[in-house]
Amino acid sequence: MVGITGDAVRPARYDDTLPTRAIRGATPPDGPRMTDSLPLHAALVTTATPRQPLGMPVKRFLAEVWQRRPLLVRGAFAGMQAPLTPEDLAGLSCEELALARLVVHEPRGDRWALRQGPFAEEVFGSLPASHWTLLVQDVDKWDADVAALRARFDFLPGWRVDDVMVSYAVEGGSVGAHVDQYDVFLLQGMGHRRWAISDDPAAPKAFRDDVELRLLRAFTPTHEWVLEPGDMLYLPPGVPHHGVAEDPCLTFSIGMRAPSVGEMTADFAGFLAERLPEERRYTDPGIAPATSPGEIDDDAFARVRTALSEALAADDATLREWFGGFATRYRAAHDAVPPPRRLDAATFAQRLAAGATVIRNPWSRVAWARAGRGATLFVAGLALPASRAFAVRACTDEAF
Repeated sequence: MVGITGDAVRPARYDDTLPTRAIRGATPPDGPRMTDSLPLHAALVTTATPRQPLGMPVKRFLAEVWQRRPLLVRGAFAGMQAPLTPEDLAGLSCEELALARLVVHEPRGDRWALRQGPFAEEVFGSLPASHWTLLVQDVDKWDADVAALRARFDFLPGWRVDDVMVSYAVEGGSVGAHVDQYDVFLLQGMGHRRWAISDDPAAPKAFRDDVELRLLRAFTPTHEWVLEPGDMLYLPPGVPHHGVAEDPCLTFSIGMRAPSVGEMTADFAGFLAERLPEERRYTDPGIAPATSPGEIDDDAFARVRTALSEALAADDATLREWFGGFATRYRAAHDAVPPPRRLDAATFAQRLAAGATVIRNPWSRVAWARAGRGATLFVAGLALPASRAFAVRACTDEAF
């Protein structure tokens, strides 16, 4: 067991007020109001209830908050008990396949150091007393209790959820002011972290060029809050933010996957290219005589545009096959190794009928799509025919 926990000391008072800055978007007595006068991206604060863990109906969250504005939910996970300890996280960061990082900040010179894991246990004994953070990706793949947190986000498509990253920070620990290009829910699991955000659409987003990390060159917050265990901050893509530990704390980041259009275009083009016959090429029958050596004339460009447009055109079935495979292998941290002998469909059906249990590999992403009266089950990039009932269970249950 790796010892990294400091004694957590809770300050006498935590609230949402700042001595020098008023907080806009605070919750009115009768709950948050959405009006036409509310500027896009303006942050909101709500308080969760047993029936509304987001402090509002899910449909309202999706229609008016999701990918539009930050939202702080007080008490989103009432009675929160962190499903793992800092020692557990440190131990996991020493595993060979763990994706771990250490970020150390030296406030005096504003210097930042990034170390990549896995780490040796001795590393933790050499760290300073303050201003460092340990981050481990995909903790939900290693720990069933952490994976269980994802069930609270089942109002979102399962294939959109990426992973649960867990960070442990000592007092002053941070990864700096930055911007993410995906949605994230930041759940406070232990201790207290002060979050500063900017919901100004015109906030500068240039990066510093003197550090390894993609840190913002300038950051002026419009809101600051201290999150206690069970509080949760939702941030849509592109919102500048900066979190600093007030005391030793654990934060669980439930991140969404959002492939760029460039990534999708490149992958889709490759998918289609593999299926195009070699003899399908650029053609130019009936061309006019060349008038200038080396010139690519307008007619040639028009033929290229037509050829590419036809090649990239895809019917619904082709698009579904490609995207289902792409979505279930996009940025997967590890590939599951298949068994040496693959089961054929008949043997698989026989074993199921005899009471065998299907256990989903936690590193294999899964999704499904309708296909006639049945379904196509996508597993780690593969497209497999299945009944809808089986596909739904494979995407819902870890074992069935």
